[in-house]
Amino acid sequence: MTRTHERAEDTFPLVYQCRLPLSTSTVNYLADLLRRHLKAIRSRWRALPPGRIAVIVLAVLRHEQRLADLAGGNNVSESTVRRWRDELIGLLATQAPRLDRALKKIAKRGGQVVLIDGTLIRTQRRTGRADRRNYSGKLRSHGLHFLALTDERGRLIWISAARTSSTHDNTAARHDHILAHLRAAGLGALADPGFRGLDNDIRDPVIVTGFAATRTHKLTPGQKEANRVLAVGRAPVEHGFAHLKNWRILTKLRIDPARATHLLRALLVLTNLEVNR
Repeated sequence: MTRTHERAEDTFPLVYQCRLPLSTSTVNYLADLLRRHLKAIRSRWRALPPGRIAVIVLAVLRHEQRLADLAGGNNVSESTVRRWRDELIGLLATQAPRLDRALKKIAKRGGQVVLIDGTLIRTQRRTGRADRRNYSGKLRSHGLHFLALTDERGRLIWISAARTSSTHDNTAARHDHILAHLRAAGLGALADPGFRGLDNDIRDPVIVTGFAATRTHKLTPGQKEANRVLAVGRAPVEHGFAHLKNWRILTKLRIDPARATHLLRALLVLTNLEVNR
């Protein structure tokens, strides 16, 4: 009895081409980052060249391609693609700006205000006690909360660490000392009513949230107009979130939530490469 290693005629994998809507400069940046890392750790070998690895990882992040599909199309194992993805995410995350440096850069350019807002990234449902921590009763879904700062034009400048979905915007902002960093940089911030109470300085407020009506106090026409102007000024922050969420891996996170912070900061770097080129 002889043993053959040849595949049947109809079992060969089918491979198709897919367009990646990213610039060549982004691919080159990621490939150069990997080359410098390989040189630093004195690793001379990978199954594929850095340029090919960069394209594979970008396909995972942009289109959320299945790791097994990309592995089969490039004749490598699924674990190898996963290792490449985690490696490049870590390298990109280290390039993300710190909060104090990002604000000082805005002030140096002549900026006067930044825009701040929080959002939720949906995640898979988890098992055990971790299930309730990541559940948002407001949105009725599992997710992670994070804050983001943009400039006046809506370009992302900083992203906070990912936290449980039950975290309030003010709690996250206090944990990151955003108010103190804004005062140190001499900048103001426009925010939605969710940040009311964060800045209690009546004479010289740094964070402007507008006016809120109560049961006993209705807004005056002047206060309504001030809220409308504030809403117009805050609108670009949603553009920043839209650019970030173009990376389809954020549609529903399937990675370990402990890695979510590195992923978000890596996508911040890639988003700025695409938007600011």
